[in-house]
Amino acid sequence: MAELLRRHWDIAVQLAGRVLGSPDLARDAVQEAAVAAMTDLERLRSPDSFGAWFCGIALNVSRRWRRQLQSEVPGLRADLPSVSPDPAEAAEIADTAARVRGAIAALADGQQHAVRLFYLQGLSHREVAEELGISVGAVKARLHQARAALAPKLVQFMATPEAGTVTATEPAAWAEVVVSEIRRTRDEDPRQRKHVMILAERGGDRRLPIWIGPAEASVLALMLESVETPRPFPYKLAAGLVEAAGSQITEVKITRLLESVYYACVTVLGPGGPQEVDARPSDAVNLAVASGAPIRLNSELLSAAPSQADVEGASSYPVATADIAAETQQRMREAAQRRGTP
Repeated sequence: MAELLRRHWDIAVQLAGRVLGSPDLARDAVQEAAVAAMTDLERLRSPDSFGAWFCGIALNVSRRWRRQLQSEVPGLRADLPSVSPDPAEAAEIADTAARVRGAIAALADGQQHAVRLFYLQGLSHREVAEELGISVGAVKARLHQARAALAPKLVQFMATPEAGTVTATEPAAWAEVVVSEIRRTRDEDPRQRKHVMILAERGGDRRLPIWIGPAEASVLALMLESVETPRPFPYKLAAGLVEAAGSQITEVKITRLLESVYYACVTVLGPGGPQEVDARPSDAVNLAVASGAPIRLNSELLSAAPSQADVEGASSYPVATADIAAETQQRMREAAQRRGTP
């Protein structure tokens, strides 16, 4: 299965990227598609068509995410003006791009290759390391050296963050939060349903809704309702594997908001010290609940959170945590009956 996924991964990411317009979202969507493919493998009727089948799942996930994101962006209206640049802006963008490419081309070969693979092609540290035949630590070192060399040449092109963007430009202040509830709309078509997890500030009144996928919402609802399952879900398995390896998930952090997408990381304390692993907020929060680790939120995100009306709108979704957990349990029973297992 791993070999099949590796073989068709890149084309699935490319297809998802065309739908979502974001390489980060595309990779996340293909990850969800991989989980769906593994759990629904019995539906593949022709083994020879695995690639087309897997890419079809990735496209379906991407289209569902796009519909969900379009409905989640606060204040988005159908009559927004075109975001396409005018000729003068296009010329300026082209000139800036040429200067950036020139600055990258002036880097030492090792740094240049690392920058192109990591920043321009969107590979992870591990993937860059495999591509260049070096360690992950060496990749990070090259990128650090490249950033130091590029900073004085590119500082004039640094832009202030756009509205709706929160990034950590200074040491962040962290607020500890808990998952207060999971809510869902009651659309007849499951593909149209929207799921939201609402994070509440511990000891405070502020709340932050983050829209997530149905699979993550279902598992989170089961854990919040303390539902016992016959076999561990992937998040409990992942937490168990971390513990079995002599490590510990010490915390998860939701770090920033960039173009209406939230970013998070999981801190793992291992024999070599603490390491931060990039994650989607839904995955990170599920891991925190499964492992008992605290959830921390960049305080700026609470200050830049959606309006109170948006928070109340998400909280008013009619299907609550207990209902989502009960529905998930029912689907699990029906799936077990189809497989003929108790």
